[in-house]
Amino acid sequence: MNMIFPFLAVLIWSINAVVSKASATAIDPAAISFYRWFLAFLTLTPFVVLSVIRQWKTICQYWWKLLILGALGMVLYQSLAYYAAHSISATFMGILSSLIPLLTVVISIFVLRVVPTVGIALGTVLSLSGLVWLVSAGEPISLLQHGLGRGELMMLIASISYALYGVLTKHWSIPLPNWQSLYIQIAFGVLLLLPNFLLTKDIQLNANNISLVLFAGIPASIIAPYLWIQGVIKLGANTAAIFMNLTPIFTAIIAILVLHEKIHSYHLIGGSITLLGVILAQQLRIPLFSRKTEKSQEINHQKA
Repeated sequence: MNMIFPFLAVLIWSINAVVSKASATAIDPAAISFYRWFLAFLTLTPFVVLSVIRQWKTICQYWWKLLILGALGMVLYQSLAYYAAHSISATFMGILSSLIPLLTVVISIFVLRVVPTVGIALGTVLSLSGLVWLVSAGEPISLLQHGLGRGELMMLIASISYALYGVLTKHWSIPLPNWQSLYIQIAFGVLLLLPNFLLTKDIQLNANNISLVLFAGIPASIIAPYLWIQGVIKLGANTAAIFMNLTPIFTAIIAILVLHEKIHSYHLIGGSITLLGVILAQQLRIPLFSRKTEKSQEINHQKA
């Protein structure tokens, strides 16, 4: 029964990838980015504002870290996804999002001093190979000739941003309850998104886009994080993280049913190889270097 929490969280986030794609023809990326987080901010305010006031000293002490987290998680990650949706499919977005756990582990090696494992090394090589196959539509040589497309590059940067967000959240361990921390990050996100929103000509909400904004602002921004936190509490972070591997599968199924996207062989091959790499990085935890090698490296570093 506890598995229902991360399962539903991942399902909501997968639907949100399809919502992001659908928004490409219904609303400007700058508009939905702002409306989404402003709606989430307004929705959370009655529930957390009093506790935020009580925690004000702590917030003032860590404001710049909360600002950086807001920029990475609320501004860069989702805004870039909305812009990327103009040129790549929801299926592709789901596959690239599935790289986040692997990217998190890789960044953790440098920021958190996590010990590199055989799984991380093999998983990185496999996932990059799958990504090359996917981006090049099964023709890797064309990637060398034409390079990454704008949408693919945006989505890759978005995934890296969110992976860094997760690592910094753990590294800084800001002494605030989850919801209060999220609320302040959202507030900073809204402020950072405001200038681009004000410069955008078409910011009108209408019958074609209001449902997209509502879904992005409440289920994807509030309900899914709540379910995910509950899943981590009940199952542990490592077990909950495994459910993230369902993202590309859910996204592809929903995109086929709702957006009538077509799945090509390169989606299946590239996506499968990428996903296999992520799973290897999560599950194969044999240290890449022996302890003796690590100690000798530390001694050499100290001598230097």
